[in-house]
Amino acid sequence: MENLTKEKFKEKVFDFETNKEWSFKGDKPCIIDFYADWCGPCKVVAPVLEELSKEYDGKVDIYKIDTEKEQELASAFGIQSIPSILFVPKEGQPQMAKGAIPKQTLEKAIEDVLNVKK
Repeated sequence: MENLTKEKFKEKVFDFETNKEWSFKGDKPCIIDFYADWCGPCKVVAPVLEELSKEYDGKVDIYKIDTEKEQELASAFGIQSIPSILFVPKEGQPQMAKGAIPKQTLEKAIEDVLNVKK
């Protein structure tokens, strides 16, 4: 798992300042966790995402964005509640989920939205 700054996000995921139309830059699907250190539900999701990053190593990139440090990124994606988890498939539009999502639901989204099998 990697923490993304605005610059890293523009380099690895999507340059939202240059492009108006979504165009994913990654070479494999990713999950982006918008979180804050003080957020209780975020602390529940973090170890689950850590497990998934090991289970899907080489198949899915998992990134974290601290909404306190990267307010511009959070604003660009309309983040109003955390945790918010963005599922970014290699092709097609990303999909956002809100709240502390259980592992089974995350795995289903990885399969359905990201089209990745374990």
